[in-house]
Amino acid sequence: RVLAYRRERGGGSVGVGVLVQALVAADAAAVVFSVNPTSNAADELVINANWGLGESVVGGLATPDTWILRRPALSTLRFRLGDKAQMTVRADGGTREVPVLRTLRARPCLSDAQVHELGALALRLEDAMGWPVDLECAYEGGRLYLLQCRPITALQRGSTDRLS
Repeated sequence: RVLAYRRERGGGSVGVGVLVQALVAADAAAVVFSVNPTSNAADELVINANWGLGESVVGGLATPDTWILRRPALSTLRFRLGDKAQMTVRADGGTREVPVLRTLRARPCLSDAQVHELGALALRLEDAMGWPVDLECAYEGGRLYLLQCRPITALQRGSTDRLS
């Protein structure tokens, strides 16, 4: 409908791109903010992560592990071990929620090297895009997958002095 509307109104030709992406059977997934969306602190980067697919993090289905890193060195300012009681896993025809094993609940779902890798990726993408980024990422078999990169929509514009 949008394409027909543009053509009818002289909007010229419009290219269409189609993305087909395989579902990553994630061991752990993370949401990364290159600027702290809670405080607007531009010198802080935030990572929220859980075992399994990212739906449990994005949808608020579990209390994730949280890292707050100091920019640009990516040193850990604060770490909070999340409860991580539930995780989302692949299932026939989609996904489902399952309990996280107690042994996994008691330990961080990302290694220090993975936390640093995610922070470095967020800084590179922020530089390339020209705005603070909100990333969704997954690790499968130790390999990092970037699933989404978009502007941070939760930034409070009342505190722009902290964003410059």
